[in-house]
Amino acid sequence: MISISRCLKVVIFPLFLTLILAPFLFAQGSEPAKKSLFERLGGTEGIKGVVDDFVNRAASDPAVNFTREGTDKKWDAAPENVTLLKTRLTQFISVATGNPDGVYEGKDMKTAHEGMKITNAQFDALAADLKASMEKLGVPAVEQQELLDIVGTTRGQIVEE
Repeated sequence: MISISRCLKVVIFPLFLTLILAPFLFAQGSEPAKKSLFERLGGTEGIKGVVDDFVNRAASDPAVNFTREGTDKKWDAAPENVTLLKTRLTQFISVATGNPDGVYEGKDMKTAHEGMKITNAQFDALAADLKASMEKLGVPAVEQQELLDIVGTTRGQIVEE
């Protein structure tokens, strides 16, 4: 006959240890944590490349109305203004995609776009230009979609008509 103390030593204690240690044992063989979208886009430098191509592309796309012709918020696309826009977009995307050290120094989306009379069609054209820039630069489809989803969350703050 097996005593209770022997049962504890032989059966219960090893079972208890296994249950307690199991998460640690199995964690060693698990996949590493998934990198942030910021990292997968190539960090700040990768995002700068996308933003540079994207802004240049959008500026020449009549469907976007980049300078906001016909609105009270006509924008001067002077080189210093374009440079500042690229800086703010890079900051915004960096923070939105998980840059732990990122800082966005621009206005919130609603305030920044107020009075520009941006339509859904113009927003869609802008998103298409962003996608085209990412495709040109070889950004994988999964990362493209993740960034487009993030951009899509701003539609309600940007589109006015």
